[in-house]
Formats: sequence, structure tokens, C-alpha cells
Amino acid sequence: MQKRKLMIKKDRQMSKTDISKLAEIGGFIGACLVDSETGLMMASEGGGKLDLEAAGAANTEVVKAKLSAIEMLGLNDSIDDILITLGKQFHLIRPLEKTPTVFLYVALDKKAANLGMARVQVKKVEQEIEM
Repeated sequence: MQKRKLMIKKDRQMSKTDISKLAEIGGFIGACLVDSETGLMMASEGGGKLDLEAAGAANTEVVKAKLSAIEMLGLNDSIDDILITLGKQFHLIRPLEKTPTVFLYVALDKKAANLGMARVQVKKVEQEIEM
């Protein structure tokens, strides 16, 4: 009985950080949920040749830099998302509204992705995450 309770508790924890629906986005390459205070990846989906752990850690610096710029400029605002457009890919970074120190990072194939729809889908997944 005790083991069953532990499994149920573990399943609930896993579902709170479930980002698997991001794989439904057109042009999806990979995604991860990252703690920007430590750079550690909390969940991942896909990736293939893309090293999501390294990408998550590297994009921690992007988020920190943007937060620093907002503070330096005296803007009373927050980040909705950060879009990085590469030659062949879109990289979308979205801090969680409820927990801004955690962000979603999503890599998309530029030719196959609809950026507007991707942003809507990432926001929807973000709202389902509980920290």
C-alpha cells in the first residue's frame, strides 16, 4: 500500500511539469523546462540532435540578461516571451507567469512552424504547469 501511494504522488508531481503537449506544435524540435536560478533542466521533450540541457543552461543567461536590462531601464514590466530567430529555427523562451524564475524553452523548425500558433500553444502549456 505504501509503495502505491508513493507511485501516485510521483505521478502527480510528474504531471505538474508535463510539457509533452509542446511536441504537438508544428515544426517542433525540442523543449525543456528550466530553473533560471540554477540553469538546471526540470523536464524535457524531444530534442534529437539538439542538446536541450546545454540549451536550457545557455538560455538562462539570456533570461537573466533581459531581466537585468528591464531593471536597468527602470521599466515596471515583465517578460512574456523572448523570441530568437535563427536562419533555420525559432527559439522561444517563456518565463512562467506564476514562477518567473522558471522558463519554458522551445526550439522549432522555421520552415514548418507557425510562430503565432506556437506562442499560443506554449502559453497554454505554461498555464497547465504547477510549481
